[in-house]
Amino acid sequence: MIWEIWWAWVAAGLVLAILELVAPGFFFVGFALGAVVVGVLVGLGVVLSLPWVLVIFAMVSLLAWIALRQIFGVRKGQRKVFHRDINED
Repeated sequence: MIWEIWWAWVAAGLVLAILELVAPGFFFVGFALGAVVVGVLVGLGVVLSLPWVLVIFAMVSLLAWIALRQIFGVRKGQRKVFHRDINED
């Protein structure tokens, strides 16, 4: 099936990474990393059933999203300050 093909997972990860560039906000980057990790596991010959593949994908995606939000997200105590309103031209 399609979930047993390593390059399909890597291709899905690349598509999700491109989507992250189009719609920034850390929505797709965790899913992209999860798909690439699953693709690498399948490429290394790890044989998994569909439920296990989805569990690994979900867990890696969640952990990657949390880690990247901690690294690149707004720090505690930081606030976004806007000095100019685009509607006041």
